[in-house]
Amino acid sequence: MRYTRYVAAIMIVMSAAAVRGAAPQARDNAETVMVTLHAKAGAEADLARVIAKHWEAVHRLNLVRDTPHVTLRGRDNGHTFFVEIFTWRDADIPDNAPAEIQGIWAEMNALVEKRGEREGLEITEVSLLPAADPAKR
Repeated sequence: MRYTRYVAAIMIVMSAAAVRGAAPQARDNAETVMVTLHAKAGAEADLARVIAKHWEAVHRLNLVRDTPHVTLRGRDNGHTFFVEIFTWRDADIPDNAPAEIQGIWAEMNALVEKRGEREGLEITEVSLLPAADPAKR
């Protein structure tokens, strides 16, 4: 009888552990974005400075993940554009950004221009792909 109770107790503990282990993990609500900024003519250096200021601020405030982060500069039809890719720690952060970040966004918007049908500042949610295995190339 004592053995049966012991086995039953072990089974209950193991069942509880299995259920706890199967419980859904906290949802990762991170959001990776690609921000394209079409610089006004003559404002390229200022925009590059503000983009760097933005990264420093969002990083210092712990609003973004360390990686990925890349800032690119290019030219399209003689016009300079920048692309910045980074991941917000939570997709809700941009909608609830601190005043400091909103101020930097205002600076950015003053330094960009619409190009044809494209807005001066475009934000696109993107997904990270796993790194390619060099052995499979």
